[in-house]
Order: sequence, then structure tokens, then C-alpha cells
Amino acid sequence: MKIAVLAGDGIGPEITGQAVRVLQALSSDGPRIELEFAPVGGAGYDAAGDPLPEATLKVAGQADAILFGSVGGPKYDTLPRAKRPEQGLLRLRKHFDLFANLRPALVYPELAHASTLKPEVVAGLDLLIVRELTGDIYFGQPRGVRTNEQGEREGFDTMRYAESEIRRIAVVAFETARKRQRRVCSVDKANVLETTQFWRDVVTEVHGQYRDIELTHMYVDNAAMQLVRNPRQFDVMVTGNMFGDILSDEASMLTGSIGMLPSASLNARGFGLYEPIHGSAPDIAGKGVANPLATILSAAMLLRHSLHQEAAARRIETAVRKVLAQGFRTADIAEPGRRTVGTKDMGDAVLAAL
Repeated sequence: MKIAVLAGDGIGPEITGQAVRVLQALSSDGPRIELEFAPVGGAGYDAAGDPLPEATLKVAGQADAILFGSVGGPKYDTLPRAKRPEQGLLRLRKHFDLFANLRPALVYPELAHASTLKPEVVAGLDLLIVRELTGDIYFGQPRGVRTNEQGEREGFDTMRYAESEIRRIAVVAFETARKRQRRVCSVDKANVLETTQFWRDVVTEVHGQYRDIELTHMYVDNAAMQLVRNPRQFDVMVTGNMFGDILSDEASMLTGSIGMLPSASLNARGFGLYEPIHGSAPDIAGKGVANPLATILSAAMLLRHSLHQEAAARRIETAVRKVLAQGFRTADIAEPGRRTVGTKDMGDAVLAAL
């Protein structure tokens, strides 16, 4: 089984390095895993003048899944948009049609204190946000800046969804809910936007094939409020690209740290790109203090969803739980005054727990 490792920029190489160590340890007495490394993002631009070099795309295309770090940094902010590091990730999503983004938000008992909300509000939270990833206003055309009839400049983007795009992400949400608590909340803005009224209509039609699943609808502004007010009311949330981008980052802070959340981006064949949902954190890059657990948990999702190695995935997740129970904390999840460990030390702890 081949995994393309695209570490990227900032803290990407540090956190990905720890996940690689875990995968290599599993490979020694479990599923045989071959790793191939390639640059992406700013590293891709530095290597080949492109955030997604052709050689990197080839490595990814020959793999069974992609383990991704992070991209971006201040040194690339002045590049033309097409050359910026983030374009490498967007092009990977589009090229492989990675339309289904799975972002779990899980509160570990030991970390309930780390949330900015009261522990009694977030304790026991186990939420999955299913975000459509290749459509919506992020990719809709036309878009740009123009001069209107009054001679004033204006920016414009197009929110657009085809019925097939909505249907396939709804199927992912309902199928996933069948393995959980059988509840789906579809998030839209149907009272204002025609596109999302169409979204609601299509999701409702697909629900006809999943009568064993409870379906509710919620406007996105209310959903944002309810995530803070009573997050445990949700099981699976399904929504479009822009709303999902915002809500999943909000949900990440319910858990106490964005450094704890993995994600999977899948296509119809089960091929996926797996990454922590945080960014490249250039302010702490190279200091050895970044939390690698989201990346290590992303590796667990990779094993489960693309390589179908459920037992290996559970071994990683159990090891992470054990490490947290033993009291290991990086700075982002530590209580005030508590001793913290660095990136490699946390990786060492997970390896020992395996």
C-alpha cells in the first residue's frame, strides 16, 4: 500500500514526520506500507516554481492515499494567486475530485477543560461535519473584479451547485450517519439564497432512500449559534463548501485546540487526502512545539477510509487516548502551569503507547 507524503510548509514537516514514524511502526508488524515524499505548497514553488509540481502530482496519482501537512507562509504572500501555496491544495482537491470532506470534532475527557466553553457543555461531544469540497462559491464561475455601469469597481463570485454534486455528498452524510447515531442535520441559508434552497430540496429527496435516518434542516447562522449553545445535539452535519469551511473551524475550538482535529477528503473511489485542519503556523515553525496529534489521527483516518485497515486505525486512536490519559500535553492543550512536551516527545509517547 502506497502513501504519498506531502509535508508542505511551516510546521508541516514536523507534524507529518511524527505521523510517518507511527505509520512506519505499524508497518513493521502490520500492513505493509510504502511511503513516497514530494514537495507541495511553498515547498513546491521553491523546488519547481509551482505549488503543485508535475512530479508531485505524479507521486500522488500513483499512491493509494495522500498524507498532507500544511501549506503557506509570509514569504509567499506576494506571489500571484495562481502561484500561492494554497493553490496546490485546491488543485489536488479538484484533480482527484475530493468532494467529501469529513471533519470529526471529538472531545476527549482529559481535554474538556481546554475548551473555551464550560466542560459540561462540551463533555462527550462526538460530532462529524461532512463538507462538500469541490463546488459552491469557491469554484463557481464567473468570478472576478469589474467596473459596473456606474463606473465603480465591484468584486463578484458565483455560488453554484449541480444536483449531482448535492446528491453525492448527501449520500455520504446518510451512509456515515448509519454507522453513528443515525441523525443528519443539513445546513443551508434557504431563506435567502436560491442555491441553498435547491440544496435543501435535493437533500430532502435523497433522504427518501434513508428513512431510517432522522433528517433536520437548519439555517447556517442558527447552526453557528447552536454549535456554541448546545453542540451535543448534533451527530452528522452536512453542508456546502463555504458554510462547512466556517462551521468546521468553529467546531474545532469546541474540542479545546485546532491541533487535535484530523480530516479526510475523499472521492467516489475512496481515494483520499488526509490532513490536520490547522494551518502552517509559521510563528512556531522549527521550534519543535507543534501538536502532532491531529496529523497522527489523520493517519488513522487514512488507514480506515482508504486502506481499509480498521484494526491499525484503532491502534493509533487507542494510543492517542492512552497518551492523553497519561498526562502528555503540548502547549496548546495544556492547563496553565502544567509541564508540556514538544512535537517529537509527543510522537515518542504515541509510539510507546502503540
